[in-house]
Amino acid sequence: MTFFVEDEIASQPDCWQRAIALAPEVADRLPQAGERVAFVGCGTSWFMAQVAAAWWEGSGKGEADAWTADEFAHTRTYDRVVAITRSGTTTEVIEVLKQLGDGVTTTVLLGAQDTPAHAAATHTVDLSFADEQSVVQTRFATTVLALLRTHILGDTDTLVAAAREALAIELPDAWVTAEQVTFVGRHWTVGLANEAALKFRESSSSWAESYPALDYRHGPISIAAPNRLVWCFGPAPEGLGKQVEATGATFIDHDLDGLADLVAAQRLAIARAIRLGLNPDQPRNLTRSVVLDES
Repeated sequence: MTFFVEDEIASQPDCWQRAIALAPEVADRLPQAGERVAFVGCGTSWFMAQVAAAWWEGSGKGEADAWTADEFAHTRTYDRVVAITRSGTTTEVIEVLKQLGDGVTTTVLLGAQDTPAHAAATHTVDLSFADEQSVVQTRFATTVLALLRTHILGDTDTLVAAAREALAIELPDAWVTAEQVTFVGRHWTVGLANEAALKFRESSSSWAESYPALDYRHGPISIAAPNRLVWCFGPAPEGLGKQVEATGATFIDHDLDGLADLVAAQRLAIARAIRLGLNPDQPRNLTRSVVLDES
């Protein structure tokens, strides 16, 4: 049996190529140099917001924050708020957009178009070509990042090829059956580590954690042990691999663009779910969008 999410993961190189081509066409709807920007989302979209904010501020374009929508600081002043929502119906995101009203320019990166988020935003960017049937987000989230990375950094010449390489990476059986995995990253890849751990928990109901790579040694490394994994996005801090291996855990550090490496981590999460007899398209207790009952 093939699950929707397997096909959606495999389609990411093509989706990223479309997003890279789209970025110049929608550049006037995206953050402009010098703007103070808040990137907002829930769940996976919040972790994508963390990556985008790190790119924006790290590239010198301006100050940036990443907020989960329910914790958005309306006391702060922004030139633009960028909301990321696949469904366009997530209650907390809609509330942020409504409360901002006409006082702040808002841009929504959107999967489903005829939705409340579309109506509430100043600008929308149509990413419906990356929408998904699976409850679990994979290609929509990474396609958002391919678009924003093109707009902010422009360093996407080899990104699609790296994604194809990630689809071919071998996933040893010992990784699929490991009892625990920790994902770590630095700077913009911390958001990727957070997302990878979420994918693992969502898809396979398994124990996964995430940390900034340097902070991992300040306590969390104590859980490293045989039959457990530590997966690093981007270049590893010097000495971390040896420290992890000394615990008996397996250290994974692909020489691969961090965003592409997330594709490999998605594949691991789905492989584990299937091994456990779970349906990764319909994880327990989850729905495609969280719409809160206000009655």
